[in-house]
Amino acid sequence: MRLSKLNINKININDIDHNYSIQNIFIKLGELYQFESGIYGYGNLWVKIRKNIEKIIIEELDKADCIQVEFPTLQPKNIWVQSNRWDTYTKDTDTLFTVECNLGEYGLAPTAEECATIFGANRLKSEKNLPCIYYQIGEKYRKEIRTRGYLFRPRTFTMMDAYSFDKDEVGMRESYNKMHEVYLKIFKRLGINIISVVSDNGTMGGRIAEEWMTITKYGEDTILYDKEKNIGLNKEILKRPNFQEYLRTEYDIKDISKMKEYPAMELGNNFQLGTKYSENMKLHFASSISNDNKYYMGCYGIGVGRIIATILENSLIERNNKIIGFSLPEKIAPYKLQIIYKDDKKELAGELYQKLLAKNINCIIDDRENLSLGNRIKDAYVLGTPYILILGDKSEDNKYELENTKTNEKDNIDLEDLLNKFKDNY
Repeated sequence: MRLSKLNINKININDIDHNYSIQNIFIKLGELYQFESGIYGYGNLWVKIRKNIEKIIIEELDKADCIQVEFPTLQPKNIWVQSNRWDTYTKDTDTLFTVECNLGEYGLAPTAEECATIFGANRLKSEKNLPCIYYQIGEKYRKEIRTRGYLFRPRTFTMMDAYSFDKDEVGMRESYNKMHEVYLKIFKRLGINIISVVSDNGTMGGRIAEEWMTITKYGEDTILYDKEKNIGLNKEILKRPNFQEYLRTEYDIKDISKMKEYPAMELGNNFQLGTKYSENMKLHFASSISNDNKYYMGCYGIGVGRIIATILENSLIERNNKIIGFSLPEKIAPYKLQIIYKDDKKELAGELYQKLLAKNINCIIDDRENLSLGNRIKDAYVLGTPYILILGDKSEDNKYELENTKTNEKDNIDLEDLLNKFKDNY
């Protein structure tokens, strides 16, 4: 990508929001545009980061034989009435955006249990079709009264949501445990330290639920966590009547006295739904015994936007107690390499850029005019590029200075080694 085409705004790194520094850098660059509180437009860098994260999620779900689908985000009121959730979401919690016109009344999807149940029942008509897990990745909408932390709590956001269908409770638990393992693999590949904690089911239904938390100063939840046993729970569970019995019966947690409090951010959640939706919506499958069998379901979510926000804020670089920018992990960075050059090296830089593109190595060339080498290097740090390739006075024939923006380590590298270093990243 030619940086001149990105048309980023010039920013003062000393004039940023220190609470959410990197997302604020995106705002000031113009790579995030806030139309109003909680509603954003996304620039090139954010979209490409999202695509890389989605690729990891899709690969792990596909390996587990989950099936990718798409449900409508504009959903008819009547299917929410069937599940008995319309009043819950429009009156009790007031989280559903509604649309009313001459065609009827609709909701903008905050989730998709109703659509998933109807879709699954249309295809999974027999016991022989079970088990099955459908998933999608797309935009969701929630009427957040208090937005917070940019993409940590917006009103529109990208989410992966999945729905499992089984013939009985044993199968439902097996699917639930299967998705638990898939989530561990996803977060490991994303480089996020994750904790599965006991949570409340809320409006989703069912008995058992888990939230996927990462300990961070940006967290809006408080968890109790035993590092030695790797057991955690959302502190809100303590408000539940008879929570000791619930923890002991459902999770075999008998003692929470050694758990310590930590601030944490929820990045995903899983629920065992039981037969709530198939029963309420009167959707059944056939077996050798009966034609009136209720689906046992589970639902599973990952907040893609929150993951991006978490990774961004965790990529902050400070030197001498001063923020200079951020450096993205290579596996999710949209561009691994940024070519920086002095004006007298412009032709050489252009040739190198074309050679990298010819090898399908996506990179940035800072081709903007009338900028010093120092200013180009500073701007590389506010774009989060993991590596800078510098063509300056120290550059020799076929030798380039490669700088790791995270560690500040520098190395002289020739073209062949450069191509080999980055070819496996794409």
